[in-house]
Amino acid sequence: MELNIVSPEAQLFSGEVFSITVPGASGSFQILNNHAPVVSSLVAGKVKIQGKITLDESVKHHFIKEDEQSYFLDIISGAIEVRENKIILLTD
Repeated sequence: MELNIVSPEAQLFSGEVFSITVPGASGSFQILNNHAPVVSSLVAGKVKIQGKITLDESVKHHFIKEDEQSYFLDIISGAIEVRENKIILLTD
């Protein structure tokens, strides 16, 4: 799946991932390959990204590395759109 994470300051990530778990307004949920289309607001919490991820040096400080294929990103709020294996996550 293609994931793009965008904040008001910069594009934080763009690349392929295996899965992403987000803090949705109605509870946390995970998105895997071929997920049904969805648009959801996000609340404060941790976004977990799994995949063969390469982060740009200028944005690495936003992420917490759990292991070789898992990273966390703390968010205050945001929105996510999933459609045709493309994910756009807007956050502040």
